[in-house]
Amino acid sequence: MADTTGDPTRTEATTDPQSRQSSWRHIGPGIVVAATGVGAGDLVATLIAGSSFGYTLLWAAVAGCLVKISLAEAAGRWHLSTGRTLFDGWASLGRRATWFFAGYVVIWGFVYGAAAMSAGALPLQALFPDVMDLKWWAVACGLVGLVFVWFNRYAVFEKVMTVLVGVMFVVTVYLAVRVTPNLPDLLAGLLPVLPDEEDSVLNTLGLIGGVGGTITLAAYGYWVNAKGWSDTGWMKVMRLDNRVAYATTGVFVVAMLIVGAELLHSAGIALAGGGKGLIQLGGVLEAEYGAATAKFFLIGFFATSFTSLIGVWHGVSLMFADFVARYRGGRDRQEVTGENAAAGRRERSWPFRAYLLWLTFPPIVLLFQGRPFRLVILYGVLGAAFLPFLAGTLLWLLNSSRTPREWRNGALSNTMLSIAGLLFLVLCVKQIWDQDWSAFF
Repeated sequence: MADTTGDPTRTEATTDPQSRQSSWRHIGPGIVVAATGVGAGDLVATLIAGSSFGYTLLWAAVAGCLVKISLAEAAGRWHLSTGRTLFDGWASLGRRATWFFAGYVVIWGFVYGAAAMSAGALPLQALFPDVMDLKWWAVACGLVGLVFVWFNRYAVFEKVMTVLVGVMFVVTVYLAVRVTPNLPDLLAGLLPVLPDEEDSVLNTLGLIGGVGGTITLAAYGYWVNAKGWSDTGWMKVMRLDNRVAYATTGVFVVAMLIVGAELLHSAGIALAGGGKGLIQLGGVLEAEYGAATAKFFLIGFFATSFTSLIGVWHGVSLMFADFVARYRGGRDRQEVTGENAAAGRRERSWPFRAYLLWLTFPPIVLLFQGRPFRLVILYGVLGAAFLPFLAGTLLWLLNSSRTPREWRNGALSNTMLSIAGLLFLVLCVKQIWDQDWSAFF
């Protein structure tokens, strides 16, 4: 691997390899991926699981975190062990893999932009009900996210994400303590038991696969490079960072499941799906614990939504910039290495900023005109298909000669990635099956 110690744009990557110990002071990309992966919809899904089944599915939420650790670790290991980006790995598998990604980021980004802006707007409107309409709050969230990511590099982005994760952490843990969890029932929930309900297997698989599982798992390797980590000297650091990420996710999940089990399950309260369910929970908290607790929760709700927004704005834009660099040819082909990603040039590139604009302005049309039905169906199908694609391609890449032998998958990694692939494939088939295809045609 080339020596880059003379590159003045590099920061942590220039550190002496002997000092690259797995230290807490290096933690960063893991916090970013945890914050981005856990959105409003994930928290509602966990609340609904708690309100419906009590602590019965706590083990499934913990298992989901372990599955995500294996996927993110594999993505990070590919970047560090090969010096190549994940998209460059996909390109080596043939055109089908790369064009799947191209179709995915175009359609998914268009619809996700509207969803992310709406999720950020809901708590703001609840906190400031007389200021402006929900749609305009959503537009404001999108524009603030655009300006922030456009003018700031990874270092600032990571610091802001860390502060917002701190807010999320304090709010979720506070609520879990406030509702007074039943510790014996909580510990019993760690035993793998299925609820005695119809479709309990699919509901359980949905909880395992749902929380913290998005394209941001693939973006993790890009954030690892953006941090300045670009070779195997950072492998131990990356693995610690990744474990911290999903330990943090686990805290969010367990805390919300406690709230669902103690506050909603016992009272028989059912929540709506999506961000509206969190607004509904705010009303329950106000009635039970007062306005101050409800407002505190809404601040945490906004932190959760906004971290997902700016995380996708930054991470998926990095991936799109890599896609463009890989296919422009000539000089830009040199930019698909992890070392060049670590230099930060991609964040200043026109493809990065073009995708930022795509995530922000076209979705505003959806906010005011509703979502085209066919587009939403395609969004759902592509979104469901991405994680099986990610797990399958990582299995392929990390068991082949594309990866140095020392860093190829062992038995544990292959087992976890295979479980992840099968899990997400089942959920993908269910998602496709549940779509209203008769209306589509």
